[in-house]
Amino acid sequence: MKQRTGVLAACGGIFLTFLAIQIGALALVEPFKQAGYQTVQDPQNPANSVFYVVVLLVATAAILVALKYGGQQLLRGFILFTGAMITVYVTSVLPGVIVGGPDGVNVLPWLAAAVLVGALYAYPEWWVIDAAGVVMGAGAAALFGISFGVLPAIVLLGALAVYDAISVYGTEHMLTLASGVVELKVPVLLVYPTVRSYSFRERAAEVAAKDEDDGDAEGNTASDDGTDARDDGDTRDDGDGTDAREGEAETHGEEGRDSIMIGLGDAVMPTVMVASAAFFVTDVPAVAGVPLPAATALVGTMIGLALLLRMVLQGRAHAGLPLLNGGAILGYLVGALASGLSVVSALGLGPYL
Repeated sequence: MKQRTGVLAACGGIFLTFLAIQIGALALVEPFKQAGYQTVQDPQNPANSVFYVVVLLVATAAILVALKYGGQQLLRGFILFTGAMITVYVTSVLPGVIVGGPDGVNVLPWLAAAVLVGALYAYPEWWVIDAAGVVMGAGAAALFGISFGVLPAIVLLGALAVYDAISVYGTEHMLTLASGVVELKVPVLLVYPTVRSYSFRERAAEVAAKDEDDGDAEGNTASDDGTDARDDGDTRDDGDGTDAREGEAETHGEEGRDSIMIGLGDAVMPTVMVASAAFFVTDVPAVAGVPLPAATALVGTMIGLALLLRMVLQGRAHAGLPLLNGGAILGYLVGALASGLSVVSALGLGPYL
């Protein structure tokens, strides 16, 4: 019963995090627009999506290479720097502390970035990582949302959903990546404990020690014919009967699952659809001040998340983006059509037909 309660609490935490990132992104859309934070000149050009997919593929390959060849600290530093810059973007649109009079410098964004990086560096416990993930996720989703029109957003989310499915169920390199970034202790993975005694810092240290031991064994253990005497299978046993490469939903501990991990990108990508709909789809009915298509995209994401967690709790890692992005896109289309838009307008196909 206690374990079940812990799992439900962890799932509740995931729902709240997704909701916080989506609401945060919606709140940042207009301030980011006023600040001129669009990252592309023509947000309606679907070619932007192709470019960013290529960038993400290259970035994934670079991360895998860094993890394989001992570049963990360099990679961690880059992620912390990225988190700091997103924090600067987010807090720069808030009323700040000005130093030097009317023409002075707003120091609030830099103070906030320093606090975030300092906390992640000095005390990367699960709740610190999750809190930083909300700030980074909301900021990143808002930046992408105002930079990708509806059609580019749909193309981006659809392409990434297909890639995620291939990388988890096919090549499985996303599982390798997810397992490798645990020891980095950064908000690439969001962490939700199911037991009170859980410490992500201790878990990350165990993973790092395990990887070091495996590296020593690889270098010093060989059979008489010169071949590696270790098991070269696709999975590693952590000593508790679990797959060490399960990154999106790890299970540990003698009593079962003591944490659930989900990628920050799984929260950011569907939120791009929510933010894009809120920014680009105008003159439609609104729900609590949010355009109906954006609101239904949010609901669709949460439905996809519920289905994903139900599958994950059956005991293995699953690709998140097919359900999450699919839910966001379908939710958006439901809201757009209910608002009176035609299918062509809802999909942003008008300029091409």
